[in-house]
Amino acid sequence: MSLAQELKRRGRAAIGPIVTVGLLAYFVWHGVQGDRGVLAWHALSRELAFAEATLGGLEAERESLARRVAALRASALDRDALDERARAMLNWVGREDLVVLYGPGGRLY
Repeated sequence: MSLAQELKRRGRAAIGPIVTVGLLAYFVWHGVQGDRGVLAWHALSRELAFAEATLGGLEAERESLARRVAALRASALDRDALDERARAMLNWVGREDLVVLYGPGGRLY
């Protein structure tokens, strides 16, 4: 048998395993690096954890605001909350209140 025939025979025998390894490498690569791969899944997991933490903070803030609004409703009117809002909106003070004036650049907070 000549060398060319031997190479041709071995080449035909190697085509199947080469194609199989190539397809396996293709799917493994895209399973790790692709749009729906392992790395993308980890990135989405981190983003989801951040969004859930943000949601928790916003829900707490919403609860606080809901309690303040409920205190101003006519059915359960809280006199202290009403007085606080009226003074803040009208810029009024009571007779017993102490007023501290700041300069133009000075701020309390």
